Amino acid sequence: MNFLADQPFWVVALFIFCTRILDVSIGTLRTISVVQGRQGLSVCLGFFEVLIWTIAISQVITGISENPLYLFAYAGGFATGNAVGIRLERFLALGNVVVRMISPHEGLKVAKALREAGQRVTSFTGEGRDGPVLLLYMNCRRSRLKRLLKIAIENDPSLFYTVEPVQSHNEDLNVPLPHRTGWRAFLKMK
Repeated sequence: MNFLADQPFWVVALFIFCTRILDVSIGTLRTISVVQGRQGLSVCLGFFEVLIWTIAISQVITGISENPLYLFAYAGGFATGNAVGIRLERFLALGNVVVRMISPHEGLKVAKALREAGQRVTSFTGEGRDGPVLLLYMNCRRSRLKRLLKIAIENDPSLFYTVEPVQSHNEDLNVPLPHRTGWRAFLKMK
């Protein structure tokens, strides 16, 4: 049964385009969740990805003889879905990262500021090209990374850092915030 059989060709093409954007975006998130080892999320996303894909491809197969433009809608939705999926993943910032920082001047100040922001930081001394440096390591959620790097760079603009994804870790990275944020601040709940 073709539920779009009575619609103009452009409505069907738009439907195919949009469903491809949706299924490819979900596929991008599913792939990332597989790499991060999130089994439950991967299974759920995979189910909906294939369900939506089946709907899109059935529209192409049943209507391609009348209108070959459905192929372009299908391909265009795929291409656009990749871009949307990447943007969505960046927005959601799933996963954890390890940040390695080298501070030639204000390492203690950076470590103190990060700890005051509720972040665990490990520091130790090292020897750089121009003399002693302080090395700082921290694990954090990707969603907090931008804010924490801003704090670090504000305290030492000459800071050098690298960021790498964390495959697994042995401790929960949910560090309590020093003050309530969001709706908890409004409701004064914990």
